[in-house]
Amino acid sequence: MEIRHYRFPRITLNPEKCFGKPCIRGLRMPVASILSYLASGMTVEDILQEWPALEREDIYQALGYAAWAMEERVVPLEEAMA
Repeated sequence: MEIRHYRFPRITLNPEKCFGKPCIRGLRMPVASILSYLASGMTVEDILQEWPALEREDIYQALGYAAWAMEERVVPLEEAMA
C-alpha cells in the first residue's frame, strides 16, 4: 500500500518498495539517494539528465522533505541529568 506524504505529495512510502523508505512518486528512487547525489556535487541538471523519469519538482520536494524531517525537536532531559 502506497502512502503519499501529507505535506509533500511527490514523496511516497510503500513497505514493498525500497524497504519502506521515502521515495519519489512511487518510483524506486529514495529521497536519500537524491540527497546523496546532490551532496556528492551533482547538480539538479545532472540528476535530471541521468534519471529522465525524475522531474525538477521531485528534487525540490526531496530537499523540502529532508529539511522538514530534520527540523529541530525539543527533547526533554531526564531529571537525573539535570
